[in-house]
Amino acid sequence: MKVANHAEKITALWTAFLLGTLFHTQLGLMPLFHGQSIVESAVRTNLDPIFWGMFFFFVLPTLALIAPTFTENRSVRWGHFWFTVIYSVLNFIHLLADLGVRPIAWYQIALMLVLFLIGLVLNVVSYQWARSRERKRGAIEREPDHATL
Repeated sequence: MKVANHAEKITALWTAFLLGTLFHTQLGLMPLFHGQSIVESAVRTNLDPIFWGMFFFFVLPTLALIAPTFTENRSVRWGHFWFTVIYSVLNFIHLLADLGVRPIAWYQIALMLVLFLIGLVLNVVSYQWARSRERKRGAIEREPDHATL
């Protein structure tokens, strides 16, 4: 059985993460589809900054999903790794924030925990990808030149 390369693993993990993020939002809106109300703010505020934040929170991982397929650039690999770390921290903070919402929606907590764990696996695979060329380069430099023996 062929083992997936780093780009394939990263693509699969980001895809699972993004689908989970969409499902997290869908679960929050589910009461609307069953005739129930959802919490509504009485304060009239400009929601554009929130919507732009949500836009970037979804679009940036989409770009991170695509990058490993098109480049092996060292800066991109390390930038991608640190990007995944930032998202793991943000997901952990979001998980803690969801624990503060009353009543606690345990299905949302379970989903956020799954997304956090996917993020940790993504961190590991991204780190392996970032280091992969360096290890290959080091092995090539240490390999003896058999032509001169």
